[in-house]
Amino acid sequence: MNKIVYDIWFSKLKISNKTKIKLLEKYDSKQIWEMDLLALQRENIEEATVQRIMDSKERRHLENYAMYMHNYGIQLISFKEEAYPKKLQQILDKPAYLYVRGDIKNLYMDTVAIVGARDATSYGKYIAKKLSKEIANRNVNVISGLAIGIDTYAHMGCLESVLGKTIAVLGTGVSDKDVYPYQNKKLFQEILRRGGTIISEYIMGTKPEKYHFPARNRIISGLADKVIVVEAKEKSGSLITVDFALEQGKDVYAVPGNITSEYSIGTNQLIKEGACCLISVEDIFEY
Repeated sequence: MNKIVYDIWFSKLKISNKTKIKLLEKYDSKQIWEMDLLALQRENIEEATVQRIMDSKERRHLENYAMYMHNYGIQLISFKEEAYPKKLQQILDKPAYLYVRGDIKNLYMDTVAIVGARDATSYGKYIAKKLSKEIANRNVNVISGLAIGIDTYAHMGCLESVLGKTIAVLGTGVSDKDVYPYQNKKLFQEILRRGGTIISEYIMGTKPEKYHFPARNRIISGLADKVIVVEAKEKSGSLITVDFALEQGKDVYAVPGNITSEYSIGTNQLIKEGACCLISVEDIFEY
């Protein structure tokens, strides 16, 4: 087998990302494949993890994944490779692997994240699309999570520009059948058609598990130079992205909203706590 097959096998194992990083810092995926029970036990990892690595069922049909990736131009890169984005190298709990579909060069360019409520208002959708297009017109990429609501309109605004490209970070795999929510399948395809990028730390066929989406937010903020929150409820998932961004030392901007709207509680609170108040796209290019 060639290297890609060993990487596919190790990336798809249901063991913690931290354990993958720990082992890959000492070995490559082929060496881990070849380790026996005693060798793995000496690595001081949990017995359940050892058993998953040794599980023969996890070593089947790997060539099918490799063939699909070849046919659809999907790349798999580990954090040890030169192609891995340097921005992600700097974050805590960086993904051990990234599945990349589309133009990988977009991951190395200036990028702004736009995130916000799924059940956004018409005002929020308008602002997300407007900001995204104006940012892209400055040849800066826009990254979001392909969710309904603010994410969708952030991607759409960028697609209306002829300069910047949009990047979607998924909580599922990157195959056509993995698209979630399903109503964004056309948007998914348009992102690729227009030279954008789809990425995930999860192998093709991964279902939309609830815990995947908070985890993928660290990648959105990690690849972004700045993060904009357009609308957010008091306990919005978008605020998880803000927490990651602050942990990573990124500038956070919030669009102020109607103080009587539940969708503005999160953003207005962010401003109160010190986030930059964004009233024009010029605000993020002042410095």
